[in-house]
Amino acid sequence: MTERRLKPHMSRSKLHKRIIEYFFSVILAIGVLAPVLWMFLTSIMYPKDLTAHPLNLIPSEVTFSRYAEVFASNTTSDPAYIFRVALKNSCIIAVFVTLLSLVIGTIAAYGFARLRFRGRGVLMMLVLFTYMLPPAALVIPLYRIYNSLGLLDKKWPMVILYLSFIIPFIIWVMQGFFGSISNSYEEAAQIDGATRLQTLIYIFFPIARPGAIATGILAFLMSWDEFFYSLIFTSSLNAKTMPVAIAEFNGKFTIDYGMISVAGILGSLIPVLVTLIFQKYIVMGMTTGGVKE
Repeated sequence: MTERRLKPHMSRSKLHKRIIEYFFSVILAIGVLAPVLWMFLTSIMYPKDLTAHPLNLIPSEVTFSRYAEVFASNTTSDPAYIFRVALKNSCIIAVFVTLLSLVIGTIAAYGFARLRFRGRGVLMMLVLFTYMLPPAALVIPLYRIYNSLGLLDKKWPMVILYLSFIIPFIIWVMQGFFGSISNSYEEAAQIDGATRLQTLIYIFFPIARPGAIATGILAFLMSWDEFFYSLIFTSSLNAKTMPVAIAEFNGKFTIDYGMISVAGILGSLIPVLVTLIFQKYIVMGMTTGGVKE
């Protein structure tokens, strides 16, 4: 009899808990998606709707002409053309930075995680120290070096500059993954006569591949969103990246809100697609390495 009385009470409590969970989930979804929806609506509004008082939340007319201008404009002074070239520069720099940082950082992380040598702990702390240094403390000496060597406003020097703070991040994350792998794999490879490099390529890297992909995505996002160094070290479309181009849409007397919104939508589309494609590896990478065997 008591159990029958408790069951409706338990079901009501679960129902109330479920309602509360859905309520806060909806609030969270609105808070996350509302700015993106408004940015998209702003990108397809006519200027008269953007400057209307009171502001029309739902535009009376829409236009996709700004998106067409981004892919069709050939006028060097046109913001759409500037954004297209800057977006291309960002893609080139981000891809090369991600690939090079993964290769260099993975090899270094394997050495820190699996090799025992004098000064390993101190050297690891120095690597982390370089990652934690604020960019403002490094920008003046780096600028003077780049200026004296004639490396300003070029793509490949920007790749090297981004590698200086992304490689320490890769090392810090990947050495945790390699450190969690059982020693039995390494011992079996040594018995079979495999070298250190072969052990890394054929045994350790396949095991840590989810973590490497997740870390690579983070490295891509770090280089994709970087603004400070690009603002200081680039001055033309030779190497100017997307975040700097978007910031320059704010004119002295006018602000092109529509083009800024178009740039925001297109600039966030590539990271979203990359994240969706490798979503399962991100989840696996977050769980891999959590338990050390």
